[in-house]
Amino acid sequence: MPSSAPQVFTLPIAGMTCASCAGRVERALGKLPGVHSASVNLASEQAHIESLTASLPQLIQAVEQAGYQVPAERLELSLSGMTCASCAGRIERALAGQPGVIAVSVNLASEKASLSLLPGTSTAALLGAVAAAGYQARLAGSTPAGDPQQRERWHLLAAILLTLPLAAPMLLGLAGLQWMPPAWLQWLLATPVQFYLGARFYRAGWNALRAGSGNMDLLVAIGTSAAYGLSLYLWWDAHAGHAPHLYFESSAVVISLVLLGKFLEGRAKRQTGAAIKALQALRPEQAVRIVDGRDETIGIDQLRVGDLLRVRPGERFPADGEVLEGQSQADESLISGESLPVSKAPGDRVTGGAINGDGQLLVVTRALGAESVLARIIRLVEDAQAAKAPIQKLVDRISAVFVPLVLLIAALTVVGWLLAGAGLETALLNAVSVLVIACPCALGLATPAAIMAGTGVAARHGILIKDAEALEIAHKVTDVAFDKTGTLTSGHPQLLHWQARPGTTEDDLLRLAGALQQGSEHPLAKAVLEACAARQLVLPALGNSRSLAGRGTRGQVGQRELALGNQRLLEELQQDAADLAELAAAWQAEGRTLAWLLQLGPSAQVLGLLAFGDALKPGAAAAVAALQARGVTCHLISGDNPGSAGVVAGQLGITQVQAEVLPADKAARVAELKRAGHVVAMVGDGINDAPALAAADVGIAMGGGTDVAMAAAGISLMRGDPRLVPAALEISRRTYAKIQQNLFWAFAYNLVGIPLAAAGLLNPVIAGAAMALSSVSVVSNALLLSYWKPDR
Repeated sequence: MPSSAPQVFTLPIAGMTCASCAGRVERALGKLPGVHSASVNLASEQAHIESLTASLPQLIQAVEQAGYQVPAERLELSLSGMTCASCAGRIERALAGQPGVIAVSVNLASEKASLSLLPGTSTAALLGAVAAAGYQARLAGSTPAGDPQQRERWHLLAAILLTLPLAAPMLLGLAGLQWMPPAWLQWLLATPVQFYLGARFYRAGWNALRAGSGNMDLLVAIGTSAAYGLSLYLWWDAHAGHAPHLYFESSAVVISLVLLGKFLEGRAKRQTGAAIKALQALRPEQAVRIVDGRDETIGIDQLRVGDLLRVRPGERFPADGEVLEGQSQADESLISGESLPVSKAPGDRVTGGAINGDGQLLVVTRALGAESVLARIIRLVEDAQAAKAPIQKLVDRISAVFVPLVLLIAALTVVGWLLAGAGLETALLNAVSVLVIACPCALGLATPAAIMAGTGVAARHGILIKDAEALEIAHKVTDVAFDKTGTLTSGHPQLLHWQARPGTTEDDLLRLAGALQQGSEHPLAKAVLEACAARQLVLPALGNSRSLAGRGTRGQVGQRELALGNQRLLEELQQDAADLAELAAAWQAEGRTLAWLLQLGPSAQVLGLLAFGDALKPGAAAAVAALQARGVTCHLISGDNPGSAGVVAGQLGITQVQAEVLPADKAARVAELKRAGHVVAMVGDGINDAPALAAADVGIAMGGGTDVAMAAAGISLMRGDPRLVPAALEISRRTYAKIQQNLFWAFAYNLVGIPLAAAGLLNPVIAGAAMALSSVSVVSNALLLSYWKPDR
């Protein structure tokens, strides 16, 4: 039931410019069910809301739908003390209940919490909430107190040394030897294992009970305490001179096995984060800066944008920059996945963390810190690993009821065996086996371990998966829609042919076309400017330039209003080009892209025709063939003319071709495919592809593309190799298969193990071994993904 007292929220609002903006936000908030009152102060840019039932995410969504933003900060916490999915869920609930927390995701495998917060949210309160839930938290990147790995190692070693004498009779019995330590010695060895080395289970189990839930520690604490307590009772109740059969070894062996399983599991989990560690290790600690002609060695944190750096052969580039002087090659394999060195010359960009080849370079820094390519890659991989795949939500729901259900089954096991006429000793031991084998660790690790391993190995090969949802959906893709220029073709077209109309010379045609393209970053514009430079033509000034979306560009050159564009522009302006129609058709049949130079105004006329050619990327044919081999339908959706698009499609074996598609219409074509029941991936590299990338089920941005395209895509490729597209779908398929395998084994252990334990077919020691094996096997299975390599 909702509380009768309204909850008070204060939200910062960005984007308001006038009183009507404030009113719009107030009305949007006031329409939400449960909002008691909402007032917006334009001067402070804040909204004050009193709500009975509306949550913070609902309020933020209402503000965004009104067209404004609520600024948010990102925080990452390192956690310790978690043992299963129930622990992760408890921490999530504890953090989500704190004021200012918009969203929170806890990853059991990486032992981190990723939070989205309102500015000014108290970090101390968040750390306190985790502590109150029974766990430990610190800011990610801060140094932990002590070495938890070392402590775990010593605890495990002590447990093994104390437990071996207790387990010796069982081991010797397999060899036909009979020996049993006296009861007092068994008690002396088992007690420190139970209450000192096993204290962590009591603490965590008690915290779980206080929070009104259960976890793996509670099951272990109850189960081993029952075996230990039963042993004390049998020892006390034994007749003088009679050596009772005690179960101290069961409680001690189970705790030792659990500690061993957690130790091995921790080592395996650390390996799933190896990709992040490898990327972080690429950052050099020092750089050589040139100041007034002298070299000085400084720390990376002292660098500033615009600094001139000397990078010697074999050294890592300290920061993103531009080569000013020198010739060399760069090994970018750990950043882009490209195995071959990339040539670097003056004017070329270099990436911080890449290794310089055999030439000395002078480099001007262009990006530092969080804005560097390496930092952005690390951030993308961390975000993907922190996010939850949709299938994980099902696991979380199951985990929430799993421990109470196991406790109920254990209680029913005791009652059932007593009703069947068995003694209390047999009934308790079988219940202990149920409690011990029913560990939800494997269930909680199944999904995040596979996602961490999958996104990590993908990043090593130049495939950046931005979120777990894209990873989960990509394996279901049935149709891939490709942009043409820069995606399947090199994106560096050349001006191959040009024809001037009578009254215009060829040089004039190029000069006027080049003038219109000044300052443009479009590949065709660069080709025109390169042709003008090759002829050493002086370009006139350009004024009043503006882009014509999907058609071309126009502007003022001297006293003439000119336009350069495609066939669509020619038809819109209704210009006569009959004398060039045959030549245009011939060039189109060759797969050339055409551009018409037009004079506008009272003396409107066609001045000439230009034809561009763009070579296919080396991996384009292999990429399309690989996709078609796995049953994926390939589409070509291009803004280019039908002839050029058709030639490229014919060379690649693509039968679904749509040409002369405006940028806004690309998204509509993708939406049509989705409505027809297809799962669509869109592959593009330009600003005009961003709407289609966002509209697709999975957007894939090609390396070398624009930041806008990469922001709209769920998957970014670090280099412009089309073969990475089927590779991205393949690693998605492999990762999802690992998730399914892990969930199968996690459920199978419990579905098979719990009935066997309840039926008395498993003793606590075997149950403990199976429980430890389940977690280790799930993480180890996920780690097999680290051996994946894209097909070449």
